[in-house]
Amino acid sequence: MNDPRSLGSLLNRLMARTGYDRQQGSDALRNAWNDVVPLSFRGGSQPGTVRRGVLEVFVSHSALVQEMGFHKRDLLKKLQARVPGEGITDIRCRLLIDSGQD
Repeated sequence: MNDPRSLGSLLNRLMARTGYDRQQGSDALRNAWNDVVPLSFRGGSQPGTVRRGVLEVFVSHSALVQEMGFHKRDLLKKLQARVPGEGITDIRCRLLIDSGQD
């Protein structure tokens, strides 16, 4: 058990099991998103998860969905440079619908 690969393998499995690796990735993605989005998007959008290369972004109103069309290519390029490990190839917006319950 003196093999360093065994310890590294054990740590990788532990991080995957606890979700720590995903949390670190989502924090990096959230920080990158806040750094690259235009001011008009801040506060009204938040990145979700990346599935099959597609970043799901939740927006607060439909105007942001339309505005995303103007900025999508630039945002995609900037995110790919900032968080290459996420493997982002596309961005899709989803409207964050308020449930109306208080």
